[in-house]
Amino acid sequence: MSQDNSQNFQRTSPARVGRMMAIMLGVCLIGGIIFFSMWDYWISEPPNVISVMAGDVDHSGPAEATGITITQDLQFLESADFRSLTFNAMIDEPGVNPTIEMSVGDKVVFNVVNDGMSFHAFGVTKDTEGFAGIIPGSEIAAPTNPLKPGESGTSEFIAGEEGTYYYICTVPGHRDQGMVGEIIVSGSSGPAVAAAPTGVSHEFEFDFVESADFRTLAFNALPGEEGNNPDVIVNSGDEVTITTNNVGMSFHAFGVVSNPDDFNSVIFDSAIAAATNPLKPGESGSTTFTAGAPGTYYYICTVPGHALQGMVGNFIVE
Repeated sequence: MSQDNSQNFQRTSPARVGRMMAIMLGVCLIGGIIFFSMWDYWISEPPNVISVMAGDVDHSGPAEATGITITQDLQFLESADFRSLTFNAMIDEPGVNPTIEMSVGDKVVFNVVNDGMSFHAFGVTKDTEGFAGIIPGSEIAAPTNPLKPGESGTSEFIAGEEGTYYYICTVPGHRDQGMVGEIIVSGSSGPAVAAAPTGVSHEFEFDFVESADFRTLAFNALPGEEGNNPDVIVNSGDEVTITTNNVGMSFHAFGVVSNPDDFNSVIFDSAIAAATNPLKPGESGSTTFTAGAPGTYYYICTVPGHALQGMVGNFIVE
């Protein structure tokens, strides 16, 4: 009498295997699409608010503006094989990556044009390598939203301390290929002096606005919309009245500062509310002050982190 020791195996059908393979392939495809659709995010520098918390952003600001303005025109250029990237001229040609010399408190206005065939972006940093640590206000476009061929932009930079800074293309890898120039900052040539009261008055009104996901904050309109963070231009000695309205869902406060990274650097007695006692949703506030020494300053939300999320604009005193 024989004993059957064979085991029964439950086999799957070819149709079931096919469905499982199709599901696995679909998951891989969807994952790949999501990953590569966010490629610019993966290769971009971290948001400024993260960089500041990590200690990667230079906090120096223009302690005293001199009133001196330097204009620098720059063009993004590329070699035919795209191995060399530079400003204004190719390697070994006159005028390549010009060195800028300035004093603490001087202002440089950059007029930048993309004369190449690739995408580029611009900024000033104290970091000796890489594309992070970009000083707020100096950036033009971004790796995630670069200048396309033929496009141009303008930015400003005021050095808060002596040393060497660098203007670069902030698209990852482009600095390493040659798109970098030096800014040599020496001691201050002397602060500008505030003018006597002029008798001229100005009134400005700002709304605190927020994106739906609260990642982007701004004054009056979100980035890309008309009226976003408008420049304020007055003369030294003018009387300035500013009214702010909190039309958002968070808490906010206001001030004109010398350094947009430092919410404690409020000047001209321009504060409205404070981080410790902010404007709640629906509340408003106002302040009146006299514009001081000529220079480029900034108006921000003085709640920590909000300027880094976009609540910052230029306050220019001429």
